[in-house]
Amino acid sequence: MFIKGFTYGYNAGRGDYRSPDAAVSMQRLAALGGNWVALAFSVMQDSYHSTVIRPDYRYTVTDLDIIAAVRRLHDLGLKVCMKPMVNCADGVWRAMIDFPPQEFGPGQSTYWKEWFSSYKAFLCHYAEIAETTECEMFCTGCEMLGTELQEELWRSTIESVRSIYHGPLVYNTNHGHEDSVSWWDAVDYIGTSAYYRVASRPGETMENMLAAWNGYKKNLAEISARHGNKQIIFMEIGCRSASGCAMMPYDFSHREFPYSEDEQANFYESALRSMWNESWFAGFFWWDWYTKLPDKTPEMGFSVVNKKAEDVVKSWYAKETCRK
Repeated sequence: MFIKGFTYGYNAGRGDYRSPDAAVSMQRLAALGGNWVALAFSVMQDSYHSTVIRPDYRYTVTDLDIIAAVRRLHDLGLKVCMKPMVNCADGVWRAMIDFPPQEFGPGQSTYWKEWFSSYKAFLCHYAEIAETTECEMFCTGCEMLGTELQEELWRSTIESVRSIYHGPLVYNTNHGHEDSVSWWDAVDYIGTSAYYRVASRPGETMENMLAAWNGYKKNLAEISARHGNKQIIFMEIGCRSASGCAMMPYDFSHREFPYSEDEQANFYESALRSMWNESWFAGFFWWDWYTKLPDKTPEMGFSVVNKKAEDVVKSWYAKETCRK
């Protein structure tokens, strides 16, 4: 399997997946020549130490929204990885979800059991939809760094998901933490958010970015080998169209950087060129494709629409891989 994909619709709200804008956006996405979409949406918990995950019916995409999106993407010839995500309503990054003993004392284990009870129910709800709509993959979590040491609870959760959804499973850790997960054997693919620093200065050359990717590639190949040659998926990867963003590709907040399609295009080109033919690498879900296409004015976000990086993707997605 090789994934030529994008993440789709992460910031969507209730009803957005069924809008006319979404139909246009999906058609433009399919025209890139890719073969996969990670359908990403979030449900909230109140804070990093809340134990209940619940939809906000004013904003959360509905089950009917998700079913309609999967059907439309399938009709366009795209395979779907369903990716339900948890966010904290207070703005704390989901990686910080934790119940540290210095704060929660001897009751820490009880909090973890309560949280995983809620998380398991959350995942199983969407696993049922993924099974019913014949999604080709299911993602069990995204960047949940604070939870990853809870191995027994993760294994139990994944076992419950497998009882409902019978396709391949992936878990999405964060770049640099691929060795922190002790339960990769419980899922079918190693997933990571590959926001690796590949530039040492704004306006870095593509060749220097490529050299940086080749360095990271060696470590990732070793991780795959240690886990029985389990393939690695870049569940998220991307870079904003702003000078300096290849130094911190995960950044979404610095709006003072000058607009630069070249830096984004070089980031894409270097990653694609470095990873394309590696047998242990299963492909890309670029971050991200908006539910409503941006207009033609300069847009400094992760979108590649009407930018040089869109042509880079089209060029590579038209190619076959030559796996080593």
